[in-house]
Amino acid sequence: MLVLSRIANIKVGILAVIALFMVSCHQDYDIQRSTENIILTADGSTKLIGETITFSVTSNNGDDLTQDSQIFVDGEAIDGNTYTNNQIGSHTITAKYFTVTSDPVTVNFHDGSEINFVKRLLIEDYTGTWCGYCPRVARAIELVHNLTDAYVPVAIHRASSSPENATYDPYNFDTTVLENQINVPGYPKGMLNRTTQWSYPEPNNVNQAIGFTQGDNPKMGLAMQASISGGQISLTVKAKCAKDFTGTKLVVYVLENGLIHDQYNYTTYYGAQNPIPNYEHNHVLRGCLTSLLGDAVSDSEVEVGETYSRSFNVPLPANVANAANVEFVAFMLDANNAAINVRKAAPGDNQDFEEL
Repeated sequence: MLVLSRIANIKVGILAVIALFMVSCHQDYDIQRSTENIILTADGSTKLIGETITFSVTSNNGDDLTQDSQIFVDGEAIDGNTYTNNQIGSHTITAKYFTVTSDPVTVNFHDGSEINFVKRLLIEDYTGTWCGYCPRVARAIELVHNLTDAYVPVAIHRASSSPENATYDPYNFDTTVLENQINVPGYPKGMLNRTTQWSYPEPNNVNQAIGFTQGDNPKMGLAMQASISGGQISLTVKAKCAKDFTGTKLVVYVLENGLIHDQYNYTTYYGAQNPIPNYEHNHVLRGCLTSLLGDAVSDSEVEVGETYSRSFNVPLPANVANAANVEFVAFMLDANNAAINVRKAAPGDNQDFEEL
């Protein structure tokens, strides 16, 4: 009986070893899944020097194999699945999962000089409903519109807010401090990117305005997220930089479209009708959320690779007749008070940067 008991114990032991071996093989099979090819991806193909690129490795079925894979940069193995470089240049990346190697991907580190943004012209039209020669600039802006959409117009109505005054304008907005800075007397006057006067007669010099939309693209782009609810403005303005800027200032306007009022007209435009009845005034300046001359921006916030951001939560200007017709205009000024770039947005917009 003792011999039979020992034989039984030996059998049990052998069965236990076999079971353990089978479980181990099964677990090993689960961990080291066989695959014929793997897919290497990066969270970006282009990064600024000093930024980090993160890599992922997957199977055709979407299984995440990153932790069990080795990443190679230019043939050299790296630790983990992230990589950064402080030098400008391109690198070839591969991944290896056991015996399977991925197709290569290329990543590029740059200093920001490769980034450009859509370029727009700011046109500030100093006008007035009482000003018989002001339709001349309005007509010139229409001609610009026929040639390009790379411009943002702002109608700055001037003169008197008193109905008893001969130069009464119901949309008058006091920009005295700005006009003192640009030092161009009289009306109308069209200012291009704030500091350059549009040559008279403006409809014959459309090429001057178009010229501001040509040439090198700016190294700063703007984007806005805007909403109006319950008479309250919620607006975030962002500026992304592809080079270092100094002495910049931000200006943010609130404009209104669809304002109807007779317009005096001493020109031959618009059929030489005087006054032009029920003229529709658009892009009319109704408020300024910053100083008219611009609010200073710290140089450290407008360096290459940086994104400047500023939010406004303020009441809608009381002079706005219809919130549905509001639009916002944001632009950055350089150290010489010229506009670097400009963009407009409507309530409900959530804009991306217009990178080229």
